[in-house]
Formats: sequence, structure tokens, C-alpha cells
Amino acid sequence: MTIWQAVILGIVQGIFMFFPVSSTSHLVLTQHLMIQQGAPLPGPESAEMILFDLVVHVGTLISIAVVFRKSLGGFLRQMFGELRASGIRPAALWDGLYTRLALLGLLSVFVTGAIGYPMRSVFAEIFATPIAIAVTLTITGFVLWWTDTLSPRVRGLRQITVFMAVVIGLGQALALMPGLSRSGMTIAFALFVGMRRRWAAEYSFFIAFPTILGATLLQGIDVVRVGGVAGIGLGAYAVGFVIAALVGIVALHIVLKLLYRARFRYFSYYLWGLAAFIAFSVLTGRFTGALGH
Repeated sequence: MTIWQAVILGIVQGIFMFFPVSSTSHLVLTQHLMIQQGAPLPGPESAEMILFDLVVHVGTLISIAVVFRKSLGGFLRQMFGELRASGIRPAALWDGLYTRLALLGLLSVFVTGAIGYPMRSVFAEIFATPIAIAVTLTITGFVLWWTDTLSPRVRGLRQITVFMAVVIGLGQALALMPGLSRSGMTIAFALFVGMRRRWAAEYSFFIAFPTILGATLLQGIDVVRVGGVAGIGLGAYAVGFVIAALVGIVALHIVLKLLYRARFRYFSYYLWGLAAFIAFSVLTGRFTGALGH
């Protein structure tokens, strides 16, 4: 992978990580097109390319940390204060708002891992199948449209339950499939169980940290086992990481404004148009080579 290819993929990730249109599907489609144009890249379904996708996802975690720095900093201060006051007693941990939220977030991540890890080989196949991505993009479009039709949600942070955490974790597990947006699915499932839009967004982005970091660690172990990152290079990983972080800061600010105003249906139009274009291109043979899987 050249540095310029890493820059392009970092930009794609930075823009689409927070727009609820599935950054992974856009990365995969961009990689397919690069390969079709003759770029000597590993296949999108390969272990090292999936690791690259995860590394640029980690880059956009920096974007979350920057945009939500006040909320995240306040959360951590309150949580550690509650930990000190509780003496790490289980009952006391559950009584504290911030330690309870941390435990519920970890439960969501556990549910994601419990469902997603056994299915990772199935999800990897979708990376190589653009027509399947067209289907999942269409589904994401319907989910986003539905969120704009909901009546005002009323549950705040103090009303988040174990059931809600499990449901959100399920949504995040489904989003491991390319084409199903992680932010879109987790926010939609949070809204489904009654969480207010602001807290649905913040909860979604906060649980992204352990989810993406854990997935990156596991994928990194797999890559080491199959021979390392020679096909991409450490420099490309680093460049993709930095570009994704910088672009993601701007994209996250934009998406939050649209979410709070219930304007996710705009993304539905885009997703349906993209899905139709992909399906038409595959069915008419305009996509060849890797896209023909």
C-alpha cells in the first residue's frame, strides 16, 4: 500500500465513521475499486487489510476523545471518585451512576463480542461480496429512516437498564457486518429502547472505545500468526491512523447536529442510492476481478 492510498482510505474512514452509512463498507468498496484499477493491495477480506480497517477505526477514536473531551473527562473523574468512595464493593459500584454506566457499557461490549466473535469468519466473507454490502446498506437506510419517525425518547442516563445495554450490544454485534453502520445501529437500538437522542449518541460513541480496541487487538494477533503486515507496511498504517483522526473530528461535529435534529433520513437517501449503484454495477458486470466474488 502506498502512502497516498493510505491517505485516501484514512479520509474515507474519517468521513464515514460518524456519518451513519457504514465506514467499513465504504472502505471495502474503495479497496475493491483500487484493486480493480491495478493497485497491488491485499484483498479486503484478508487479515492484514481487515487490520488496516481497524487501525483507522482506532484513529477515529481520537476524534471521539477530542469532540467529547469534556463529557469523557467528567465521566472518568466521577467514575474514579465513585470507585474510591465505594471501596470497590459490588453493591456500592452498582449504586453509583457512573460506575453503573461503565458496567453497563462493558455488558454491551461483552454481548457484541459473544455474538460477533464466533461469526467473524462469516462477516469476513461479506468483505469480498459487494452485492451483500448493497443489501446491508439498504437495511441501514431503512433503520435510519425509522429513527426519524420516533416520538421523543424520555430515558436518561439514570434510567438505562441491563436489558437496554444488552439490546444495544446486539445492535453493535449486527453492525460488524459491512454495510450495517455501527453508529447507526447502536443509536437506533438505543432509541428503540427509549434512550434520549443525546445519550444514545454518547453511549454509542463511548462503547466504541473498548469494542474497537478489543477487535483491533484480536485482529492484530491473527495478522501476526499469518505472517505480519508486509503487504501494507507500518508507514501506511500510521498515515491512515492520523488522517482518519483529523478528518473524523470535523465529521463528528456535523453528524451530531443532524442527529439531535432528527435528520438521519437524509443519509437513508444516500444509502439507497449507493446500494442501487453497487447492485447495478455488479449485475451489469461493471465491477470485475475482486468485485466478482
